[in-house]
Amino acid sequence: MGKGNRRVGIHRLYRDDPERADCVLWGRRCDPLSRRGFLAGSGYAAMSAALGAAIPFAHLMPGGLIPAALAQTDAPFQIPGKDGLVVLNDRPLNAETPAWLLDDEVTPASRLFVRNNGIPPPATAEPDGWPLAVGGESCLNPRRYTVGELKRRFTAHSYQLVLECGGNGRAEFDPPATGNQWTTGAVGCARWTGARLRDVLEDCGIADSAVYIGYSAADTHLSGDPERVPISRGVPMRKALEDETLVAWAMNDEDIPLLHGFPLRLVCGGWPASTSGKWLTGIAVRDRVHDGEKMGGASYRVPCEPAAPGSEVPDAGMCIIESMPVKSLITAPRSGLVHPAAELLALRGHAWAGDLRVAAVHVSIDFGARWTRAELAPPANRLAWQRWHARVRFPTPGYYELWARAEDEQGRSQPMVVPAWNPKGYLNNACHRIAVQAV
Repeated sequence: MGKGNRRVGIHRLYRDDPERADCVLWGRRCDPLSRRGFLAGSGYAAMSAALGAAIPFAHLMPGGLIPAALAQTDAPFQIPGKDGLVVLNDRPLNAETPAWLLDDEVTPASRLFVRNNGIPPPATAEPDGWPLAVGGESCLNPRRYTVGELKRRFTAHSYQLVLECGGNGRAEFDPPATGNQWTTGAVGCARWTGARLRDVLEDCGIADSAVYIGYSAADTHLSGDPERVPISRGVPMRKALEDETLVAWAMNDEDIPLLHGFPLRLVCGGWPASTSGKWLTGIAVRDRVHDGEKMGGASYRVPCEPAAPGSEVPDAGMCIIESMPVKSLITAPRSGLVHPAAELLALRGHAWAGDLRVAAVHVSIDFGARWTRAELAPPANRLAWQRWHARVRFPTPGYYELWARAEDEQGRSQPMVVPAWNPKGYLNNACHRIAVQAV
């Protein structure tokens, strides 16, 4: 979009001012009292021309949203072993996976997003000799293990576990939040194998004063300063002692890839992936909420009470993110599909809900005016995502958006648009949508 000598892209326009973007791009008259029914006359003509098709449900289309056909940012960037991922940052390396590449029921290593805070350590040639120290104020008998000892001493358990970056979906917040501008692809559900953290902690002895655990790791700070820690987070004891919280040495029945924590990592499914420390070297059993790097301030925290968009929230008013919210993803078809209007279209994807199960998934072809219930499979185990399938038919040729909405077992549903604003752009669980042109 040009103005004088300044050019602004569609994503920037919608990020800076969604309502103004609608006016600038489609020429609509902004109605502050309604976010529906704006596409008429020249606005409708402009958008349908950009999309290359009529829009049968234009009168139901919410304002302030980039049409899904124009919102795709999944151009591939090459990372060894990660073909097709989109790199958001290279120092530290952060990359997400386009939704259509997340179609596997068990996420392969080649499709799992990358979220680093520091520089990974070199790959060790002797993974079984990698050390893990367990201690802390509330550890009765601090001790050290090697990966080889963990494998010999403790029963191995395997679970499919959802890992999702707390900032997944950040790119949709308005006003914009700082940080990696994740869209939908900072999530995956691989199969992890290791010792239960509970078994390791009980082997060392847990004092009654235990409140939290915190982890330490072998990655280095971007500055190169060995005294600075990139990240050291943790979870309350109730999460640490769950069956599914693992000290893992394998992913999908193979050694964990280096980018994902080889040779040892913590895995706390259903919570922000920042609690699942990679290149794990230490676990501290704390008598207080862990105070490591990125545990304070606004890091992985949201306002305890709703805050006005763009407002400043004092640290005392911020609460640590725990269980992630209910969410869903359309993994097939790929956005931009051209499909015969007379034929049924099969959809599928995944849904997950942090510590909870998903109770239902619904899909819509008319911008959320009506919903159709999808078939929903049970999870492979607790904290795994759930597969869903649906079929839809389009009443006439034209441009459509397919929306998916999941509901958890406590009745909480995904919002149709971006949820409550927070300073760091966490926990966006708005409905996923893709574009289809029926012909």
